[in-house]
Parts: sequence; structure tokens; C-alpha cells
Amino acid sequence: MFKFLSPLSPLKDPEIAPLFIARLVSSAGAGFGQLALAWGVMQLGYGAGGLAIVLACNSVPALLIIVTGVAGDRFQRHRVLIIAELATSLAWLAFAVCFWTEKATLPLLCALATLSGIGTALFLPTIRGIVADLLAENGRRAGNALIKQTDSIGLLIGLSSSGMVVSTVGPGWAASTRGVLCAVGALVLCRLRTPSWRSDNPNFLRELRAGWREFTSHRWVWIMTLQYTAVIVAMICYTDIAGPIYMNDGHGGARAWGIVTACEYVGALAGAFIGSRWKPARPILVAAALPAAGAIPMFLMSVQAPWAVLAAATLIPGVGAALYYVLWTTALQNTIAPDVLVRVNSWNIIASYVLMPVTVLTAGPLVKGIGAETTVLAAAALTVVAVACSLLILRSTPAAPFATRRAVAKGPDPYVIGKASQLRSASARRLGADSRQASVTSSATSSGSTVAGLTSTQAKRPLAQDGE
Repeated sequence: MFKFLSPLSPLKDPEIAPLFIARLVSSAGAGFGQLALAWGVMQLGYGAGGLAIVLACNSVPALLIIVTGVAGDRFQRHRVLIIAELATSLAWLAFAVCFWTEKATLPLLCALATLSGIGTALFLPTIRGIVADLLAENGRRAGNALIKQTDSIGLLIGLSSSGMVVSTVGPGWAASTRGVLCAVGALVLCRLRTPSWRSDNPNFLRELRAGWREFTSHRWVWIMTLQYTAVIVAMICYTDIAGPIYMNDGHGGARAWGIVTACEYVGALAGAFIGSRWKPARPILVAAALPAAGAIPMFLMSVQAPWAVLAAATLIPGVGAALYYVLWTTALQNTIAPDVLVRVNSWNIIASYVLMPVTVLTAGPLVKGIGAETTVLAAAALTVVAVACSLLILRSTPAAPFATRRAVAKGPDPYVIGKASQLRSASARRLGADSRQASVTSSATSSGSTVAGLTSTQAKRPLAQDGE
């Protein structure tokens, strides 16, 4: 029984648990926001074209992901996440006022969407790096899986509830719920403590180039980035534009679309659990194949399948997406040095987000011109082609150790240091004043030797993944 529950072990540690609680709360808010924005903009009378413009403004700040990647490596990562949550909270509380008054102009909606996008640009690369700060190498797979599970549970709660909220009391209440929950998430994150990887010579351009060199030095990283870019473009067309318009056109409405979208996160719960336990011989190759599952609901929508069938089919890509996240993120965390990890993640994300404004601006008129069904059929074809090409390239490279995790000069693993500190504090409370000082000195020396040995061992041990 205890072995079955082992992936939940990070929740027992008070120094780590706030991260997962914050993700649960904030993800529930994000679930409310997805439907609130789409139906709120359409309720104001701006239609598919207006929705596309607002979504484009939301994705434009993704151009800042490279800058925020440097910030995520330079400053304490939990503080960067707090700033991201507060910016998002402010934007969505303002959205709520706009939807309640029903008098907001399109430029105002675009400005608020841009502010929310800035929060996203801060959050996305940093969340993938903070797990490496809080957990040792052998615990990161379970930590990443738990991040995905808490995200999925939160989104499931938000999406399943937001359809009813939007349908009954309006999108303004759903938008305000997201704003409040993001603020709560920021407060919970204040309980975390993470190290600072600030460089001795903090030159922005130099740090930017260092991240680019690390990103391009691993062939599998940039191949998977190209695949990820194509898949994200297809998913944006489906989830942000074609899907809501298709459902709003007599195929179930907001409540049905909320259920369909929520089913993805039901599948993600199972996928994250599998990811916490499964150790495939070639994890990158397995991860490269998983996005193909996303084409299944797209094909079904293209033939006008009932929304209930669409909801059931969405469980499959949900499993695949969560498993992909665990395999991919863990591979990066165990390969890339922690002082450059967020910058590598930012380069991985930037390509897809640069294309987001173009995608949403194109998808709106495209859906209006050729219909939602034809649009999602093209998106499904793009997904399949991207997966096939990446598999072909990665399979041609033999499986071999492709990277050695380098020791970081700034010190050993912060998680191990934190555990050593806890042991010293517990020992100090049990002993008298004189013996307390001796115990602290002895424990510090012993912990430093142990951590140094672990760091040295990790630096020498190559990771057996797919080759470069």
C-alpha cells in the first residue's frame, strides 16, 4: 500500500508541499478562465474575429519568454512564480469587471489579455526548473508527475464547474474566480524557499547566449522542440478557436465544451501516475510518439461526432500529454545543469509561442471561411505529420548515453542541503546548549561530505537516453 502511494511522498514534506497546493488552486482558476474568456468576448458581440485578436494579444508576450528564462535562472524561482500569479490575478479580476458591465472595448480586452500573457511568459519556463531546485534527481520523476496531477485535478475542477457558471450566471463570475484563485496561489508560494543561481558576472546577453548554446548542444532537444511547435499550433486551432465555435454552433454549447475539455485532464491523471512509475528504455522516443493521440478528437470533430463521443475520445490524448510532460521534463532536469535549466526551457517553448499570434489571427477567419470541421481536420493532419517526422529522425540515432550532468560550482543539491539542515535543527532541540553547538558543527561537516560525494557521483554518471 505504501509503495503504491510513493508518488505522493513529496506532499509529506512541508518545504515542498506548498508548490503542489499552489498548482492545484491556480490550475482550478485557469479552468474557469478558459471558458470565461471565449464566451465573455463572444457575449460582448466581437465574434470569432474579436476572440482571435484577444487571444493573439494574450500570446504576444510569449516573445518575452527568452527574457523571463534569464530571470528564472538569475532570481529565486518561487519569487518569479509569485510575480506571475499576481499579474495574472490582476488581469482576470479586470476581465470580470469588463464582462459584468458589458461595455468593454476591444482594445481594453487586448490590453488585459497582454497582461495575462506576461504572467504566462514568467510562469511557463520557471515551473519546469523549480522542481529541480526542490527535489533530488531520484525524486524528480515523481515530482513532475505530481505537478501534472495537481494541474489536472485543478483544471478538471475548474472546467467542469465553469461550464455551469458561464451558462447560469455569466462569464464575469468565472473570470473573477480565476483572479481570486491566482492570488491565493501566490500567497501559498510565499512559503517556499529556493536557491538563487545568480551568476558572478550577470550580463544579460552573455547569459542569453549561454542558454542558446546549451539548448543547441543536444540534438534531441531541438528536434523535439520543432515537433512541439507544430503540435501546439494544431492544438491552438482546435481548443481555442474551432472547438468553442463548433460547440456554440448547435453542438452542445459551453457546458458540453467544458465537459469535453475536462475529460483531457481526467486522462492526464492516469497518464501522470503511469509516468511516475514507468521507466522506458528510450524515453525521448516514447515521448515523441505520444502527441499523435491529440489527433483523435480532431478527426472526430471533423466528421461531426456527438460531443459525448468527443469527450470520451479526449481521455486518450490526456493520458499521452501527461506522460509526455513527465518524460520530457525529467529528461531535461536530469541532463541540463540547474543554473541554465530555465533558459533551455525558454528556448524550447519560445518557438511555439512566437507562432501563437499568427495562429489565432489566422484560425479565426479560417474557421469562418472553411468551417470548424475542415480546420480541425487540417490540424489533425499537421499533428500526425509532425510526429512521423520526429520519430523518423530520432529512430535513426542509436540509443546511447548522450549527456553527462555537470556539477554546478555554486554548491550541492539544495534539497539535500535542506534535509541536512532539518536534521541539525532537530538534534539541536534535543541537546543542551553546549552539546547543541557541537552537534551542529559535526552534522554540518558530515552533511557537507555526503552532499559533495553525491554531487561528484552525479557528475560522473551519464544518463542513458536517446542519442544526439
